[in-house]
Amino acid sequence: MDRQDTTDYEDGNALAGPLGELFTADVTAASGRCAGCGRTAVVADLRVYAHAPGLVARCPSCDTVILRLVRAPDAAWLDLRGTVYMRVPLPPA
Repeated sequence: MDRQDTTDYEDGNALAGPLGELFTADVTAASGRCAGCGRTAVVADLRVYAHAPGLVARCPSCDTVILRLVRAPDAAWLDLRGTVYMRVPLPPA
């Protein structure tokens, strides 16, 4: 496949609808798998530390940092490196 062939893909704007639906859902009900120990649990079960720059959420089983969220006046940074995946429940399409 020629990497220059632009008919095989769309630009990132194609994610606007699907990601917009995802980020309006109640993410505390989402479940994720810890990259450290493999534990799967809902976001509401994480231990959140608010006295860091931003919020740091750790796995209650192995203490791995699951996510970091930093909010600035004009942007937010979300780091999910400690998560293998996150499953967000959505209403049927």
